[in-house]
Amino acid sequence: MEQWIYLILFGSVAGFIAGQLVGGGGRGLIVNIFVGIIGAIVGGYLFNTFNINLNTGMGWLDKLIEAVAGSSVLLIVLGMFSGRRR
Repeated sequence: MEQWIYLILFGSVAGFIAGQLVGGGGRGLIVNIFVGIIGAIVGGYLFNTFNINLNTGMGWLDKLIEAVAGSSVLLIVLGMFSGRRR
């Protein structure tokens, strides 16, 4: 149960930060949580695939950075597909 709470908290923070960085903010708490959770999975996969090790000494900070990076990538890809057609 505790892991779910951490996942939701990290997801919401990562989704919010990524939304502010990429410009996809203002989508609401539920969307931020969803983007953050999926982004954490994407970020973990990308960091493992490209063998990127942060080693900040604080495990939670490493995971948050991975989640924000993955969420940012996710928002960029979603923005490419949901852009307005001219």
